[in-house]
Amino acid sequence: MPTFTSPDGTALAYRLLGEGPPLVCLPGGPMRASEYLGDLGGLSAHRQLVLLDLRGTGDSAVPDDPATYRCDRQVADVDALRAHLGLERVDLLGHSAGGNLAMLYAAAHPARIHRLVLVTPSPWAVGMPPTREERLAAARLRKGEPWFEEAYAAFVRALEGFEPEADCDAFFYGRWDAVAQAHAAANDRQQNAEAEDVYGSAGAFRPPRTRAELARLAAPVLLLAGEYDGGPCPELAARAAACFPDATLEVQPGAGHFPWLDDPERFAAAVAGFLS
Repeated sequence: MPTFTSPDGTALAYRLLGEGPPLVCLPGGPMRASEYLGDLGGLSAHRQLVLLDLRGTGDSAVPDDPATYRCDRQVADVDALRAHLGLERVDLLGHSAGGNLAMLYAAAHPARIHRLVLVTPSPWAVGMPPTREERLAAARLRKGEPWFEEAYAAFVRALEGFEPEADCDAFFYGRWDAVAQAHAAANDRQQNAEAEDVYGSAGAFRPPRTRAELARLAAPVLLLAGEYDGGPCPELAARAAACFPDATLEVQPGAGHFPWLDDPERFAAAVAGFLS
């Protein structure tokens, strides 16, 4: 995998998939290796995906200072990647928790953004964390599923801080099939638990300032939500989209938190169409 050096000297890795204009992709998790993004439902047929392994994940090195796992501290890594790729402006995609890093980057470097894609972002950066009620309401949309009762009880326990959270993984996918189950099972191997705890820790987000900065962002923004997702639910996604002057909200029918798995063709077409 190609690498570059962050401003603090940490060696960071990224994968390249496909051909065409580059699309820098920031994974969520928080702090899950970019492997889980796959080829984003075939989006690599339209763009060259630049899939960054955030520090301490995947093939990127562990930093000397664990405090640099904090989301706002990684904005410099994204800009170092942009410079390494030789791009004046960047098309940037952030998924889930990675959407917060993408938003912080856009707030700090608005002139560097050509187009911004936020895929099912949990919008902590703008002071809009998904609530327990929103998550449970979204989960109840799946009441007809054969696995619902057991998974819902586990989800309630998870939201109250109890384990095992894995028992409710089905709520994050529009279809709880073999593909989704394998994707969920890979999470423990792909995620840096220590870094996850630091990513959104105290000081990472300053929502009033970020909202003010994003209100001046000239670049077009696509915010893509899943119909069945609770973090964010479509209503929360609409409120987050309102933080941007030029935002398009698209709700993918039948999709959960990983919409490229639920309907790859629809997902890829929506993102490629926005970027073209």
